[in-house]
Amino acid sequence: MEKAPSGPLRGLRVLDLTRVLAGPTCTQMLGDLGAEVIKIERPEAGDDTRGFAPPVWPETKESAYFLGVNRNKKSLTLDISKPEGQDIIHQLLDGCDILVENFKVGALAKYGLGFEQLSQKFPGLIYCSITGFGQTGPYAPRPGYDSLIQAMGGVMSLTGEPDGLPQKVGVPVADLFAGLYGCIGILAALRHRERTGQGQQVDIGMLDTSVAWLANQGMNFLATKENPARLGNQHPNIVPYQVFPTRDGHIVLSVGNDPTFARFCEVTGQQALLSDERFATNASRVANREFVTQTLTPVMQSRSTDEWVTALEAAKIGCGPINTLEKVFADPHVQARKVVVEMPHSSGATVEVIANPVRLSATPTDYRVAPPLLGEHSEDVLSGLLGMSEAQIAALRTKGIV
Repeated sequence: MEKAPSGPLRGLRVLDLTRVLAGPTCTQMLGDLGAEVIKIERPEAGDDTRGFAPPVWPETKESAYFLGVNRNKKSLTLDISKPEGQDIIHQLLDGCDILVENFKVGALAKYGLGFEQLSQKFPGLIYCSITGFGQTGPYAPRPGYDSLIQAMGGVMSLTGEPDGLPQKVGVPVADLFAGLYGCIGILAALRHRERTGQGQQVDIGMLDTSVAWLANQGMNFLATKENPARLGNQHPNIVPYQVFPTRDGHIVLSVGNDPTFARFCEVTGQQALLSDERFATNASRVANREFVTQTLTPVMQSRSTDEWVTALEAAKIGCGPINTLEKVFADPHVQARKVVVEMPHSSGATVEVIANPVRLSATPTDYRVAPPLLGEHSEDVLSGLLGMSEAQIAALRTKGIV
């Protein structure tokens, strides 16, 4: 029996017309926060990420990729290109608060499921559209992909060694940020609806969100109109704030201000550097970045990573090892924070998922529904929410609608 939700969005229902990563990230967050999420999938095929394998989870046929962003959702297979499927969407929307979709601009309007069409019948509906380039502008019709957006949004020009190729981030951050910004927009729209009863469209473009999280580098450009250079693992505005080799590996050193640098010099026996104007202030260290790095590199190579972490942490100096994922999940702090959750899967196996990082003291996130099998909840949704009989559901299956 499904556990009752404990999160702050309990009582809300989401119709999820998303697939792959950006949209499912958004709807999983809503589900973790307590909303009931009905995930619409194509009959027989399902979400594209069901086929993004290997790897598959042991003792199941489910891709690890799909499992990562589809918990707390009920899977209903439905052909929305057919009038019968569109009618079922309308019936479901009678009881839904939020619709999230990541189709190409205009694609759902062909089925009568665009925002302008649905908002007339469901004026309180919050309709979130996540696309590559947003609903307007010259690129709006284009499809959006994470690596493409990382390239066009500028982050690849900032990532990588100075004399190397531009690099994308090792995880699909453009997708993830778009999904999270979508969730933020939905929460804001819910607040507006509480006050006015009025729904609205939340328009999320992946390129918009990628430009937004250029953060200090974007502002550096606006202030100077100069393209920031790739700095590898160094910080554009703070020195030393980078990776250094140690005797047995590497360490990340994060010296955020001048008092911290003074403590760093004391711990490392380099107090003489403080009387050198090239080291005296962060601004001077940034101006002499290469010399500072050359000076400190042999110092950091004199001890092991663990020795440096112990000594520097004792002096409250930011530092840490560069962990493999094996070490991340074995880290005692990570384990103490319970970032891995076990869920019983309908295949009979137990699957592990990465926990939601939002920790709420009064209305905690929860893990009610394991990532579903394709169409696992079709009959429950159609009979339980829409009151369809077994004969009606069987007829829909015969026609390939469900």
